[in-house]
Amino acid sequence: MTKKISVVVVDDSALVRSLLTEIINRQHDMVCVGAAADPLIAREMIRELNPDVITLDVEMPRMDGLEFLSRLMRLRPMPVVMVSTLTEQGADITLRALEMGAVDYVAKPRIGVSNGLQELAGDIVDKIRVASCAQVRRLAPAPAAAAAGSPATPSQPARAPLPRLSTEKIICIGSSTGGTEAIREVLTPMPADAPAIVITQHMPPGFTTSFAARLNTLCRIQVSEAQQGQRILPGHAYIAPGGHHLRIDRSGSNYVAVIEDTEPVNRHRPSVEVLFKSAAHVLGPNAIGIMLTGMGGDGAQAMREMKDAGSYNYVQDEASCVVFGMPRMAIQAGAAHEILPLTQIANAVLNRLASSPAGVRHRI
Repeated sequence: MTKKISVVVVDDSALVRSLLTEIINRQHDMVCVGAAADPLIAREMIRELNPDVITLDVEMPRMDGLEFLSRLMRLRPMPVVMVSTLTEQGADITLRALEMGAVDYVAKPRIGVSNGLQELAGDIVDKIRVASCAQVRRLAPAPAAAAAGSPATPSQPARAPLPRLSTEKIICIGSSTGGTEAIREVLTPMPADAPAIVITQHMPPGFTTSFAARLNTLCRIQVSEAQQGQRILPGHAYIAPGGHHLRIDRSGSNYVAVIEDTEPVNRHRPSVEVLFKSAAHVLGPNAIGIMLTGMGGDGAQAMREMKDAGSYNYVQDEASCVVFGMPRMAIQAGAAHEILPLTQIANAVLNRLASSPAGVRHRI
């Protein structure tokens, strides 16, 4: 008999603990082995029960969720799914939690919690399943400056301007679970004159604004949520708004962003498939594709279409992925030119751009 995924729920709301316990116990492949009202109780439960996954609220008595997560990921790393309210502050806190090593998050409704969580039940248990097989890493101690509250700055040395790049080149990135930190790893080395970057990260409404703003403070390029009809320009990165598809189109001699509220594709909105298909059709050999960590296969076939249209594609390797789903499917689809550790992808892209004559269209 297959072992069930064991889960400990940590939330100060008795209602939320009861609802999550019931949702988890309805599944044939998981069981809630404990529910704690605060992190100190949870700490003892984790020691005693050794769960596969914990769900963790943010605002709790005696110790907030972020402090508990920080200690947990330094001393006893394990898969964590955050439960965060869908607010601007909640989004910022959730992004900090993902930086600390949380695998994923659930956007807990502010009102109508009972009905809201039941509607999210499928999403919740899917994220628990993904978390149970995710690769988690020990959180390194914070540097003294960071601990003192100093603003983060890019750690990479300044890079010389890229030689006469074609302004037509556009880098297209797709990611899901684990993608927020993977995207940061790719974007922070990019120089101010990097080609335009368009990104689809699976995120709900309300989170991508904070995600873009956070990246904008860390990067030399300008990072923002994509807007309808916006010109796609070098030195900028554009993130698909949560709950909307992003695709690329042409308007005269310019590339522009198109934002659509159409049906989900591969169960996702935004979908990597939509972005990558538009890149294949509109950009052709002027595209560079990057597939990062994520569950499922969204974007894999479209990335192969990009390759067939002449793009050059990079795929994150298994060892550096939180979840090796989307990259695996892209590799199986024959979409990858290079399979690299996350830390090598940005430099590989920049070195390729620097060695390519301006305006040359690569077809491989």
